[in-house]
Amino acid sequence: MTGRAGPVLVPLEGARTVMTLTASSHRSPEAGAPETDRHATATLVAAVLGFFVITLDATIVNVVLPSIRDALGGGITGLQWVVDGYTMMFAALLLSAGSLSDRIGARKAFTGGLVLFVVASVACGLTPSLPVLIAARVVQGIGAAVTMPTSMALVRHAFPDPARRARAVGVWAMGGAVAAAAGPVLGGVLSLVSWRMIFWINLPVSILTLLLLARAPHSPTRPAPFDWIGQITAILAMGGLTFGAIEAGAAGFTAPQVLISFAVAVVALAAFITAQAKVAHPMVPLTLFRSPTVVVATGIGFAFMVGFYGLPFLFSLSFQQQHGLSAPAAGIAFLPMMLLSACLTPFSARIAERTGPRVPVVAGLTLIAVGSIALAAVPASVPVWVTALLLIPIGLSGPLVMPPTTALLLEHVAAHHTGTASGVFNTSRQIGGALAVAVFGALLSDSAGFEHGLRLSLLLAAAVALAAALAASRMGATRRGDT
Repeated sequence: MTGRAGPVLVPLEGARTVMTLTASSHRSPEAGAPETDRHATATLVAAVLGFFVITLDATIVNVVLPSIRDALGGGITGLQWVVDGYTMMFAALLLSAGSLSDRIGARKAFTGGLVLFVVASVACGLTPSLPVLIAARVVQGIGAAVTMPTSMALVRHAFPDPARRARAVGVWAMGGAVAAAAGPVLGGVLSLVSWRMIFWINLPVSILTLLLLARAPHSPTRPAPFDWIGQITAILAMGGLTFGAIEAGAAGFTAPQVLISFAVAVVALAAFITAQAKVAHPMVPLTLFRSPTVVVATGIGFAFMVGFYGLPFLFSLSFQQQHGLSAPAAGIAFLPMMLLSACLTPFSARIAERTGPRVPVVAGLTLIAVGSIALAAVPASVPVWVTALLLIPIGLSGPLVMPPTTALLLEHVAAHHTGTASGVFNTSRQIGGALAVAVFGALLSDSAGFEHGLRLSLLLAAAVALAAALAASRMGATRRGDT
């Protein structure tokens, strides 16, 4: 299915916003259209930049982890928390952030989230110790959690036409794809000055984003009470799962704190599902999952991030620990992956329009699996440039998988559930990334050695990607229907 195929529910709120803008221009509809287009363009650019900067912070830190360890101390467990402190809160709060977007309006929520993200970035850049850095990363994750789904909702409301929206989503996804691929390279370059620069770079980008957002129209709202039970149980479930996976690497899977953490995660998850089925205003209406497309898209998001987010974590450490590269040199090793991903991204929407979303999604997930298996098969002694070339399929997967999956998801939810659905989708992605870092870090810390853990991690990423590719291959057979 493409952005043009079949009937699509157009958000009435977005249509009213466009009509208001046109009427308030005091010109004819033909003269008002360019003004409306300029507002939509400014909104799209702001959404892209917001998505870019919060995605960048999830990947740019990987290549400077050894530098952070040298400056602030801590072993691999501490480094995992620098990465997953951000990702854990990102994932845990995305669900309520999506609901917040629906309730107070995407524009207002986006602004608040981005301001909090900038304040936390400044704290990261000034941090005197590793615990303070981890705490600031947690706050960054809170701001990012609000910004991510609201950026998607801004695009949904600014482009009510399905065909234009599909292309706008492609541009929006390009911000995330470029950021994810550019993170290691940019991190290496900035580390020539100081590893702290990877956090300071957020300041000018965020200021520009807020200036553009001032031109965006006010977003529609849908008032409803906040689901405190759902939010608390979601945080406990994510926190318990992430903490247990990370601590398992240092203490072992049978350690009391690990077993308790996993038990908390299971109980909290059960409580979350029960609450969502019973409360009057659930954070995540379970009716969303009546659509097979929503279920499959959520699984694809999870599997994609296991490979696309987990592998740069693995090889940022491998390049520096096994091959002795500096942080800038390690960043350059990711350059082929970054460049080819960026080159393909602008064409992802047109590819999906021509072939339907299933073909590029399955192809992208298969590339992750093939690339992971190839990286696991080569010996550790191969030159760095060989590894850099084998990372290219991982980079190409981004523009093939995420834009069509995102566009497909937005077509299968009603307008008033856009923020919530995007929160669910992006939560699955962040859980995939957080668990990848936690589990891969635990495998790297295992007594069998770094190389053994690296290969097991790669084979695990390949298995997850293949399972998602199999599910995605049936997307064309799912019944279309808005929730």
